Amino acid sequence: MRVLILGGTTEASALARLLADDARFETTLSLAGRTSAPRAQPIATRVGGFGGIDGQVRYLRDHGIDAVIDATHPYAAQISAHAVAASAETGIALASLVRRPWQRQDGDRWQEVASTPDAAAALGAAPRRVFLSLGRQDLHLFATAPQHHYIARLIEMPQQVGLPPDLVLVRQRGPFDLEAERRLLVDERIEVIVSKNSGGDATYPKIAAARALVLPVVMIARPDKPVGHVVTSAEDAVNWLVHARSPSRRGV
Repeated sequence: MRVLILGGTTEASALARLLADDARFETTLSLAGRTSAPRAQPIATRVGGFGGIDGQVRYLRDHGIDAVIDATHPYAAQISAHAVAASAETGIALASLVRRPWQRQDGDRWQEVASTPDAAAALGAAPRRVFLSLGRQDLHLFATAPQHHYIARLIEMPQQVGLPPDLVLVRQRGPFDLEAERRLLVDERIEVIVSKNSGGDATYPKIAAARALVLPVVMIARPDKPVGHVVTSAEDAVNWLVHARSPSRRGV
């Protein structure tokens, strides 16, 4: 059975490891190419976009793909929409590995907002020391609030112009532990965190550290993301593949 994983997340890597030595599946991991030096994977890997829905449909047909697992980031709404559309057009089975969002706990000081521009506005007029933990794609949107001092953690340097004038970039790759996050927030005298509700364990320690330090968090809500059959772990995805592999269940 030929399987395509749409990846770029820890869950996609975990799934790749599970399928690497499974003779029932011939698996390819697709990465968007936003990271110049992605971690090595134990299965075949392709890098780059497909060229929209039509391009993804061509790829699925040309490579004889039998099943697709969308294990992209919770905020990668466009590629998920394309996957759903391509699945519908080709009749190829699609599962979406959906990472559970973080839930507010006692002691959390979250202000939930609908978008990144809303997060920038929510910081207020008075200058603050802000920790941005949302990747590199949206950093330019904080140029609308230039009075703040920003520290942004990312894997790759941003490419866009018009970044906030008072911005320090910290290049680090997770996972991160609680003590390191607490130390970062204290040493940098952070007053507020801006984060996407990415879910998962790899970057949650910053949320736990903010709770311990009684720091506010501006939490950007997840976009509405089209999905196929929902699974919540790499193991569940493998079970779904075994089920879909049955000749009587093809196309489920």
